[in-house]
Amino acid sequence: MQRFETLVLASSNPGKAREIGALLAPLGVRIVTQAELGILEAAEPHPTFVEDALAKARHCARATGLPALADDSGLCVAALGGAPGVHSAYWAGREGTREARDARNNARLLAELYGRDDRAAHYTCVLVLLRHAEDPEPLVAEGRWAGEIARAPRGANGFGYDPLFLLPHLGLTAAELAPEEKNRLSHRAQALARLVARLREGG
Repeated sequence: MQRFETLVLASSNPGKAREIGALLAPLGVRIVTQAELGILEAAEPHPTFVEDALAKARHCARATGLPALADDSGLCVAALGGAPGVHSAYWAGREGTREARDARNNARLLAELYGRDDRAAHYTCVLVLLRHAEDPEPLVAEGRWAGEIARAPRGANGFGYDPLFLLPHLGLTAAELAPEEKNRLSHRAQALARLVARLREGG
């Protein structure tokens, strides 16, 4: 398995950093976020998760000269044609703190689904790992976490749409799960497990 002592995480999202850091810690990999290194976020103009993740990873690898890991993820709601999708983080605007944006996003989601019976949704996560900025063979892994949208927010853990992301088989939202339980089930955990498998395949 190829070893990486330090990876630059192409994100300034503290929730993502906590989750990815916890998932990689057993492998002895240290995560440093782009915010810690003073790197501005890359533009994300692309229509797909994989294109955005690749752009973010290349931006960080080029700026630091280090291997870079990017996560592009979001919530896809069937009744909304897959929205908010790649626009999940800023669906209701870019103003304010991350917590304020999360609250607005959740309010918009409830409003968009008001009166609808189809509440099916899933989280998607695409991880891209670049060994260096010009890496011709990026490692790509995807995870998907199926659920539905609750009628009202519940729970204080997690971030983003977690208070509305209901797991029917558990009767809990993602925000009601203990962090270690979420890290076992989530789209990000699935993608990371597949990424580690790809690393092992590559020897």
